[in-house]
Amino acid sequence: MAALLDLFSWLMLLGGVAFSLIGGVGLLRMPDFYTRLHAASVTDTLGAGLILLGLMVQAGWTLVSVKLLLILVFMWFTGPIATHALARAALVDPANPRPLLHEEPPPSKSSSISSC
Repeated sequence: MAALLDLFSWLMLLGGVAFSLIGGVGLLRMPDFYTRLHAASVTDTLGAGLILLGLMVQAGWTLVSVKLLLILVFMWFTGPIATHALARAALVDPANPRPLLHEEPPPSKSSSISSC
């Protein structure tokens, strides 16, 4: 039974690390602030959540698990709220560019070619 719990814990820990690394790559590759913010918030919540759950399984039913659970609940409530506040502040700021979804798409080359 202990080996199964260790395996489950390590799978959660490795999954959390993978999501955190994917989020880091997303921060580097995304084109604007809003998509970077989305990549960071989703992977932060899921990656850190899996890591904390894996640590809770490793710790067993102790006071450490209770503290990790409190950290997890705190992160699940504050992470999305902080992301939303950052996005709203960026939308209100006149110096910050609008999201890419609000821009007109560039004209395509195929529309200038007339058909016979």
